Amino acid sequence: MNKYLLPAILALASTGLQAQMTAGKKAVLQSIERHQADLIRLSDQIWGYAETAFEETQSSKALADYAEQQGFTVRRGVAGMPTAFIASYGSGKPIIGVLGEFDALPGVSQKAVPAKDPVSEGAPGHGCGHNLFGPGSLGAAIAVKELMEQGRLKGTILFYGTPAEEKYFGKLYFAREGLFDDLDVCLDWHPAANTQADVQSALAVIDFTTEFHGQAAHASLDPWNGRSAVDGMEFYTTGLNYLREHVKPSVRIHYQILKAGDVVNIVPDYANIWTRIRDARRTGMMEIYEKAQRIAKGAALMADVDYEIKLISGLHEVLVNRTGGTALHKNLQLLGPIEYTEAETAFAKGIQEATGKPQTGLNGTPGPLEETRELTGGASSDVGDVSWIVPEIRLSVTTAPEGTPWHSWAVVACGGMSIGHKGMLHAAKALGLTMVDLFEQPRLVDEIRNEFLEKRGDYQYKAILPDGPPPVPK
Repeated sequence: MNKYLLPAILALASTGLQAQMTAGKKAVLQSIERHQADLIRLSDQIWGYAETAFEETQSSKALADYAEQQGFTVRRGVAGMPTAFIASYGSGKPIIGVLGEFDALPGVSQKAVPAKDPVSEGAPGHGCGHNLFGPGSLGAAIAVKELMEQGRLKGTILFYGTPAEEKYFGKLYFAREGLFDDLDVCLDWHPAANTQADVQSALAVIDFTTEFHGQAAHASLDPWNGRSAVDGMEFYTTGLNYLREHVKPSVRIHYQILKAGDVVNIVPDYANIWTRIRDARRTGMMEIYEKAQRIAKGAALMADVDYEIKLISGLHEVLVNRTGGTALHKNLQLLGPIEYTEAETAFAKGIQEATGKPQTGLNGTPGPLEETRELTGGASSDVGDVSWIVPEIRLSVTTAPEGTPWHSWAVVACGGMSIGHKGMLHAAKALGLTMVDLFEQPRLVDEIRNEFLEKRGDYQYKAILPDGPPPVPK
């Protein structure tokens, strides 16, 4: 018996839940056991490639090639993104999708050791665990595809290879092309420090730059001939910072100065600042965005310069589907906890010690199905846009110790060793079991979609994007 599958089987036996495991669900566990060496190899390859947004050439190819080897039909380079693809199998209804990400973050390179030690100083690393995300989701899709091959399930399974989540929000371009429109239900998971069905939303966000254009002059000889673009930018940031006092607690405003002159003795004629505004709801976010645009206009007037706002993109909040979350939660209960070795616990505590956190180790026990809160945390995700097109079922699975700072070297370290591997395989199982429910229970699909349609109401989704192709590097 495989070391990764055994804890799930023992948990089922010990809790008396084995009787609830259907033949199809047992087949999913067996499939993931058969493929687990390949899935771990894929995740380690992608961990090593550590490719950032729209640069994920090797990572995308590794996943797409493996899907093709497993009998999927793969469409590559979809929605104008060379590293985006869709792997499909089957025909007819229901059509169930599962999302897979694989982009890394800049500057967080790290070896698989519990102390900060980069592979290459300043290089990228998988500080959000996306090297696990894609292979885990693909493992679930393969398990379902094999049941279809055997004639035990009917319908269509789609695996979405979605690039550039961290910077350019690649799923927006899938959405704009209508590539989610035919789905009945979609699923995703994300690496985390806990394991539970995710029934919380995420913040909507709008992403834009503001450029100020003035007139250069000698800063001492004839400054009266100059109009400072940096003055305009500073008035703008002052306005944003005063605005912070008059927004709801759910709002987040942050910016990064991209350009602010070159030398001190020239009145700068160009400045550029990148801003993100978030709120719990898209409507609230757009209200603050409109205020920011007025602040930019006022700043330009005060500095006597010109300005231009350029939309990069924007994300919707997640439309939570509790019916789908409940179905997933039941399957997490079937699987039971993730079991860890003494060495893995020691590794986790080493991470916690190095990052100044209490040394509590790992929490692989499935959490409760929480009430959906009105206010959520500060993160955003392009999965939110998918959730306004099709019902989205979301999952978090432990791949790092409790308290681990995310988007950091600590997550990279865990994602390159067995702690991350165990979480990835557990996610594949939970997603696969839930997909079996969706294919076997048409009524469940109807209930999930009814909740989705009621919550979405008459809102007509439109991606928040400028015209033109994705910003793929040339």
